[in-house]
Amino acid sequence: MYFKSWISILISFFSLCGNGSARAEQTSYSLKSPYKIVLTGPAQGTSYHITYFDRQETISKNEIDSILQVIDQSMSIYNPLSTISQFNQLREGTVKLDSHFQKVIQASFEYNRITEGIFDITVAPLIQLWGFGPKKVNHFPDSNEISTTLRSVGMDKLIWKVPYLQKSKPMVSIDVNGIAQGYSVDVLADFLESKHIKNYIVELGGEMRVKGKNLQDDFFKIGIERPSARHDQQLKTEVVRIKSGALTTAGNFEKFMMRGNQKITHHVNPLTGYMFASPIISVTVYAKTAMEADALDNYFMALTPDQVINFVERRKNLEVYIIFKNENGEIEEKFSTGFSTFFLK
Repeated sequence: MYFKSWISILISFFSLCGNGSARAEQTSYSLKSPYKIVLTGPAQGTSYHITYFDRQETISKNEIDSILQVIDQSMSIYNPLSTISQFNQLREGTVKLDSHFQKVIQASFEYNRITEGIFDITVAPLIQLWGFGPKKVNHFPDSNEISTTLRSVGMDKLIWKVPYLQKSKPMVSIDVNGIAQGYSVDVLADFLESKHIKNYIVELGGEMRVKGKNLQDDFFKIGIERPSARHDQQLKTEVVRIKSGALTTAGNFEKFMMRGNQKITHHVNPLTGYMFASPIISVTVYAKTAMEADALDNYFMALTPDQVINFVERRKNLEVYIIFKNENGEIEEKFSTGFSTFFLK
C-alpha cells in the first residue's frame, strides 16, 4: 500500500480492462476518427487505468509511469529514499520540497483550516499507534500512549517557508495519504489535457477524474457499489453519469480491526487520538479536482450525515453521496441536491 489504496464503495468505470499494458481499440480507423486508447499499470500500491480518445496514441505508458515514479520519490512513506521519508527521519533542520510536494503541503494547510483541524497530515504517529501504519503492532494503545503521541500531532508543529519544511518537535512525522493520491490523479489528468486530449477517464486506486464523452457520444457512466438495505449487506450498484470532474470515496467497512466486539476503524481523530464515532459507512465525493475530493472524503467520515450535507450545500462544485446506519441500525442513504442530477434516470 502506498497512498489510499482502498475504498469502501468500489468505484468502477465501464469498459476498462487489462493489467500493466497499453491497448488501442478501433473499428474503422481513419485520420478523422478518434479511437479508444487504454493504459494500465501498477502504481502506489494499487493500479491505474487511463482511457482516452484520440486520433493517435498521443501518450505512452512509459510517460505515465515516469510521472508516477517522480511523485513516488517525493511523497511515498514506503520508499525510504523519498523526500517525505527523509523529513520523517529528520530530528531537526529543514527539507527542501519539490514542486509536487509543495502543492500538497500548501493544500494540506488550507484543508486543515477548512476542517478545523480534522484534516491533519501529522496524524501519522497516531495511525501507526493504532496499527494502520507501515509497521505491525501487537497491541492496541492505552490512554497514556495516546496522550504521549498527541504531543507530536498537529500542523502547528510544522514550519512551512516555501520551499522548505521544518518540524518544531523531533518526533513529528507526516503522511499525505489523505490527499496525495487525489493529487496524483489530477497530475495525470492535467498531463492529458496538456496534450490536448479532451475526452478521458483517469483512475488510480478507485479515485478518478473524467472529462468529455465516449465513442458513442455519451458522457461516461460510473458504477458505485454500495450495501443494500438487507441485513446480509449484499452489494447493489448505483450508476451515475459525470460530464467533468472527480469522484473519490472513503469508508470504514473494508479497512478495520476488531478488539473483542469493538470495531476499530482507521479514521483517527487527530484532536483526541481516538477513532471517530459516526454513523456514516461511506461517502462518495464529487469535486472539480480529485485532490479536493480526496482531502474532504475522510473529513466527512467524522461528521453526521446532516453535517456533511450542510457543509457541501454551502460550497460550489462540491457534491456528496452518503451511506450510513440510522438509529435502528438500518442502512440509509443521503445525497446533496447536485449529486441527485448525476443518477441515471
